Amino acid sequence: METTFIKEELLFRQLETAFENVVLEIARKEAVLVYAPKELVAPILLYAKEKLGYKSFSHLSCVDWIENDEFELVYILWSPETKINLFVKTRIERENPIMENTDTIWRQINTYQREIREMFGVEFPGFIGEKEFILEDWEEIPPMRRDFDTLDYVSETFDERPGREDKQDVRERIANRSGEEIPDFAKKYSRE
Repeated sequence: METTFIKEELLFRQLETAFENVVLEIARKEAVLVYAPKELVAPILLYAKEKLGYKSFSHLSCVDWIENDEFELVYILWSPETKINLFVKTRIERENPIMENTDTIWRQINTYQREIREMFGVEFPGFIGEKEFILEDWEEIPPMRRDFDTLDYVSETFDERPGREDKQDVRERIANRSGEEIPDFAKKYSRE
C-alpha cells in the first residue's frame, strides 16, 4: 500500500514559494520540517499563522550541539485543519546565543523563551519576563548545557554540607533494600 502525502506536499510547495534560503523536508505523514536561518524564523511563524491556518503553537525546544558550537531551536506548530505539525528549526551560535523574540506572534512562546534563557543561556531581546523563572540565585553555567557537570555541582553544593556525613547514594539505598544489584550503566554515578 503506497502512502501519499498530498497535504504535506501542498504545505511544502507553499513554504518553498514563500521563502528562499530554507530547506524543507516531509519527515513523515503529518509532519513537515523547515530548516531556516534565524532571521527567517519570525517571518515563517507569522506566515504560518496568518496565511496557512496554523492556530496552535505547541512547543519550543532547544538542543545543545556542543560539538558544533551551536544551539538548535525547534518551534512546533499545529494546524487543526490539515492535522499537520510544522517544525521550524534554526541554529544559533552557542558562544553568544541570541534569538529574536517571537512571543508577539504567539503569547505562550514567552514561557518557553524564559525556560530556554534560564536553562541554556539563550537571550531573546525584548521579551518580558523576570530573570529568574525556575532557578533561584543561580550563578553557575546554565544547567541544561552539555558542559554543565551535574555530578560536580551536586557534590559541591549538597554532599559536603554539615549533617550529611552519613549520606548514602539513592541507588545504593534502593539496591540494599530490594536486594537488586545496581545496573552497570548506573555504577559510574554511584559513590565508591
